Parts: sequence; structure tokens; C-alpha cells
Amino acid sequence: MTATRSARPLVLASLENGDGTRCVDLFRRADGTFGFEEYRRDPEDPRGWSGAAGFGARIFADETAVRNAARTAVKWLSSGAGD
Repeated sequence: MTATRSARPLVLASLENGDGTRCVDLFRRADGTFGFEEYRRDPEDPRGWSGAAGFGARIFADETAVRNAARTAVKWLSSGAGD
């Protein structure tokens, strides 16, 4: 179980929009690369957050690059939300 847990990406930041229905997680993988994913939460759905965009497989070399890519790809984030 420890090996599986250490293989999971480490979330560096979770940036949420103003109404709490969208967030973007910025993460570092076990191999040292970085990525991000956008999630959504529907108030009427008790299951919580679910993937919204499929960005998670993209690979970036550092945290600055992944932050810039997320701001470009996720429109609500580029407007300054989540800062």
C-alpha cells in the first residue's frame, strides 16, 4: 500500500473558482514532472469532485510551466480566479 500511495501525484495547489463549483489541481508526479487537472462539483451531486477536462496527462518540466499552462487552458482561471 505504501508503494501505491507514494506513486500518487503530490498536489501542490488547488485553485478554486468563486462559487466553489470548479477547481484546478496543480501536481508533481513521482517522476518529478508536473501536471494539472480541472475538476467540477455539482451541488446536487453528493459524490463530490469529478474530472472536467482531461488535462491530467499533459507533462510539464516545472511548477512555473504548469501554472502558465493551466491559466491558458482553463478560461475561468485565466481571469484571475483562484489566485
